[in-house]
Amino acid sequence: MALYHCTLTLHDNVFFATREMGILYETEKYLHNWGLSFALFAIHYIPQPYRLQGELAQKPTYLDASAEQNLLHLNQAGIYVFPAQPINWSYQINTFKAAQVAYYGKSKQFGDKGAYKNYPINYGRAKEIAIGSEYRTYIITPDAINALLGFAYGLLQVQVTAAVHMAGLDPYIGYLHEATRGQPAMVLDLMEEFRPLIADNLILSVISHKEIKPDDFTDHLGVYRLLESGRKQFLQAWERKMNDEFKHPTFGYRCSYRRAIELQARLLSRHLQEGVPYKALTLR
Repeated sequence: MALYHCTLTLHDNVFFATREMGILYETEKYLHNWGLSFALFAIHYIPQPYRLQGELAQKPTYLDASAEQNLLHLNQAGIYVFPAQPINWSYQINTFKAAQVAYYGKSKQFGDKGAYKNYPINYGRAKEIAIGSEYRTYIITPDAINALLGFAYGLLQVQVTAAVHMAGLDPYIGYLHEATRGQPAMVLDLMEEFRPLIADNLILSVISHKEIKPDDFTDHLGVYRLLESGRKQFLQAWERKMNDEFKHPTFGYRCSYRRAIELQARLLSRHLQEGVPYKALTLR
């Protein structure tokens, strides 16, 4: 088994009522592993959708005796997601219309008829975890994931090595990694900002969408290796990822991840040779 340390950044507000006080529905700062499991592995790994519809949406799923069993699909795959601990977080309070939802009408119990003055039932307020909040969590996975990580990091190293040479940098002299035993320290330095953006993100995607399945691996004495079918599938996904485009936060135009690696290498070269400030690539 392997243990992964993950850092999460919220790109949207998160709301789940862990405390209800009158018309205020408050979200505690911790993210529970049940919701995280659905967020990370989606419907492709867990058959039942997390968001329920109709009458079921008004019944908290933790009251359903069978709800917890949804995570057995992850358990059988040897995957466990820990609750996420907040690192930096903030809140945002939003007002919502609650008149059409019978569940929120319970606020009138505070004071019976007179409660309408203090606890109006036509709206509510949600205290949500705000965009930009950061969390730390851990995921236990089978060693097969390690095989994918090694493969992905090897492919990434090839891309970064080419970019470092094109930028005129010495691949063996870095500032984060030691230049020992002939390891390409500069390449490993530049790889750090692309590991989560490209390699880790891609692995999570191919697993959650079942592009890579358990039968794509061979297990010999506890050592997992990708079969030829798995390698072909992963290489296709890798090429798609490298050609994906996004708006570069520094230059303001759209570029692929492949092009972004070259740009960051050139920016790092200018920083080292001309003192131009360098900013690592981050996407939100």
